[in-house]
Amino acid sequence: MSEQPLAEQAQAPRVGAWVTLDSPVGTEQIARAGVDYVCVDGQHGLLGFDAQVRALLAIAAGGAEPWARVSVNSAAEIGRVLDAGARGVIVPLVDTADEAHAAALAARYPTSGGRRSYGPMRLGPHFAATPAATDAAVSVLVMIETAAGLSELEAILDVEGVDGVYVGPYDLSLALGARVPFEAAILPRLDAELERIAAACRARGKIAGVHCADGAQAARRIEQGFTMVTAATDVSSLRADVQRQLAAATGSRVEAERAY
Repeated sequence: MSEQPLAEQAQAPRVGAWVTLDSPVGTEQIARAGVDYVCVDGQHGLLGFDAQVRALLAIAAGGAEPWARVSVNSAAEIGRVLDAGARGVIVPLVDTADEAHAAALAARYPTSGGRRSYGPMRLGPHFAATPAATDAAVSVLVMIETAAGLSELEAILDVEGVDGVYVGPYDLSLALGARVPFEAAILPRLDAELERIAAACRARGKIAGVHCADGAQAARRIEQGFTMVTAATDVSSLRADVQRQLAAATGSRVEAERAY
């Protein structure tokens, strides 16, 4: 993990990428592209646990910070990805402070008041000399993507051991009443809620994370106060580059898909 204290990490914007495919070589190349972190998607990604382990190894080899999103708020799953080398974990569909507390406990050892089982299968820089020192280098972000989670934002952020939140804007837009993600009518409210989330994190010195469709949107989120922004995903980046190269080769204009 970064040597920066957590408070400094929370304020200095970090830009990363997201991987959903079982392609260790591709993942390593993404990690070598200059991003601060790469997150392995265990929820919507097309990777089983073995593939997640390979991806975490590839991210470390590429020099970026390895993160993982688990599929559910499960102590067993959180512990497994941390044992496999993730430095940070993103937990989806957290609605309450109690659920956030459970995630925080699952990511720390009993010496730090947590419930994580000790099993350092991958000895390396992500395991320190003591369990407490290892815990100090682990980050836990819980996702704000439901109406319930949004209403409990401040209480969730105040949970000890929760280092910040990560916004899933697709689901959040649906939770705000959109019929499809990013429906135009909901965008002003979505923007307002995103700014509120960033401000709440800033007031507490915690990480404000958000998923973005592309780099231009990531820059906008940084302006709004987000400090951890995912600017690219492997599948969409691959498709977009093929479309650009096809357009260049044929002289035609191929419209790339772009989400809000």
